[in-house]
Amino acid sequence: MKRLTISILMMALLPFGCAKKDATASATTTQAAPALPNDVQNVAAAATATSAPATTTEASGIASESGGTIVATGEFISPVRSELAVKVPGRVAKMYVDEGSRISRGQALLELETDYPRLNLEKAQADIARAASAEQDAQRDLNRKKELIAKESIPQATYDRSQAMFDQARAAKQSAQAQANIFRQQMADSTLRSPIDGVVAEKRTDVGQRLGDATVALVVVQTSPLKLRFRVPEKEISRVHQGQNVKATVDAYAGDVFQGKVSVVGGVIDPATRSFTVETEFPNRDGKLKPGMFARVEMGQ
Repeated sequence: MKRLTISILMMALLPFGCAKKDATASATTTQAAPALPNDVQNVAAAATATSAPATTTEASGIASESGGTIVATGEFISPVRSELAVKVPGRVAKMYVDEGSRISRGQALLELETDYPRLNLEKAQADIARAASAEQDAQRDLNRKKELIAKESIPQATYDRSQAMFDQARAAKQSAQAQANIFRQQMADSTLRSPIDGVVAEKRTDVGQRLGDATVALVVVQTSPLKLRFRVPEKEISRVHQGQNVKATVDAYAGDVFQGKVSVVGGVIDPATRSFTVETEFPNRDGKLKPGMFARVEMGQ
């Protein structure tokens, strides 16, 4: 009887124990929050982006400060870019360079046909010889007339005519010489020469093409030295001065550091970016750096 009573009590308490266990499990279980609607998600994302701290990067083109060093990016540019045209019209007979060729000042780049200027020069030289001979004859005649006029053997008019003939012969020779100089200069101008040391950036003509007075045949750029421009925040203006040493690196020559100096410090602050322009100069004697290359430049105090 006693055992039967205990069994009945245990069966009566069993539902209460299960209920307590379910309540505890439901209390400790964390349910996932439902997904936000799309419009609410966009607002939340914008708020997160706005609250994130802004950082200045080199991609903006304005220098940033890193450990006391001004770091910036810029593009190498040539200080001189010349579009070359021939002085006299003509047909191209020879090309001495191609696009990308390294050139030096005074080097011949192309030559025009010179058949007609050469023939004209030969004719002018023959005219000079003929005029010189006439001048010599007039000179001898004038000398004789001087002796005679001194002895009063001839009238003054005769002497004056001899003097006039001599003056005309001398003028004819000078005219022939001037004409020869013109044709000689045309011969020289038929060769287009480089005004600078650098490279041929563009080749716009070739053998057989006729060039006019204003036709650009070649474009040449100076490569030594090269300039590099970049912008620096206005708060750093007291740290930048002319002659300051700078270092530059380029992706094409990883590990190489190129040395340059500040050549120009801009005197005007851009109100939009609150920055000023700094121009640096790199000797580039080995020609590794090319106009158009991007570089990372560092400038300390």
